Amino acid sequence: VTVQEWMRARGVPDRVTDEVFVAMSKALNFIDPDTLSMQCVLIALNRFLQETDGSKIAFLDGSPTERLCEPLREYIESRGGMIRTNAPVKRILVNPNDDNTVAGLLLKGGEVVSADSYVSAMPVDAFKKLCPNEWNSLPVFQKLKGLVGVPVINIHVWFDRKLSTVDNLIFSRSDLLSVYADMSETCRGYQSDTQSMLEMVFAPAKEWIGKSDQDIFEATMKELERLFPEEIKADNDGSSSSLAKVTKFTCVKTPTSVYETLPGCEAMRPTQETPISNFFMAGDYTKQKYLASMEGAILSGRLAATRIAERATNKHTRPAKLTPRPPTQDNDDDITPDRMLYTVKKMADIPNEVLVELESLSTTT
Repeated sequence: VTVQEWMRARGVPDRVTDEVFVAMSKALNFIDPDTLSMQCVLIALNRFLQETDGSKIAFLDGSPTERLCEPLREYIESRGGMIRTNAPVKRILVNPNDDNTVAGLLLKGGEVVSADSYVSAMPVDAFKKLCPNEWNSLPVFQKLKGLVGVPVINIHVWFDRKLSTVDNLIFSRSDLLSVYADMSETCRGYQSDTQSMLEMVFAPAKEWIGKSDQDIFEATMKELERLFPEEIKADNDGSSSSLAKVTKFTCVKTPTSVYETLPGCEAMRPTQETPISNFFMAGDYTKQKYLASMEGAILSGRLAATRIAERATNKHTRPAKLTPRPPTQDNDDDITPDRMLYTVKKMADIPNEVLVELESLSTTT
């Protein structure tokens, strides 16, 4: 049942839902309590109560690119790993035999890469578009069709002065804003004694994800005027010295973020190990205790790595692999737009030479 249905069934006034659970629902899953599964709220509350640091809020001390992604890259590359960007997967290539294991990946430009094991860490919507036709009849992949990513927008607004904020994450009952924080207070990388920078989650964003950055900014300023009536005016032209003036802003759109936690969706979530012997899955939508969250995504990666290690120690026949191939054509236009999560358009056609090799694999396995 939804949060709203659960509350009403127990005689809880809608006023309580509006004043408490609107903010909590949007913070947990970027959707309202008339849509969110109550199971999500109960599990979150259990984590807060049962785990010592379950309710602790923490921030990176700078930009995620510099403080999260870059250290991960350095760690992986220092141990012989390789990270490639702007090399999107266009198709998962499967061995044409009964087990339909992965033979390789087709990247943009016709490049082919192969490995002993493969892990998909794509959002569930992207994976569904790339799921091979040969796998669609398997129950684990059929159930994935019921999982859908939630659109969300992050908006950052810089002001010419300090606002009356606090060093914490603020949960909002605003119609458009979910949570926000003054990064000049909460984050060392943006620390300032004279100017505020508000980072806000704009949600629910389904009706806004296709609108212009300017439209989103203007709607955000109207909400901020309600939150800071003595300091912010949406139509401030800079003539009033007593009001904060915006110096710049930016929007980051994610069309499909965490999976939408609807009633009944728990049964649709897969484990990290799949029926395909050399294919594993990671992501917040896979089974783990932290549900739809960054923490859940990270834990799913650890669980996937554990499954791969366990599989590697067991004796089994390794599936056939395609010969790696370099790109055969330029696809400079196939680049992810700035401030936009990469989304799969459609599966690419398999090059003829790769088809020939796949057919030869079927006669040798």
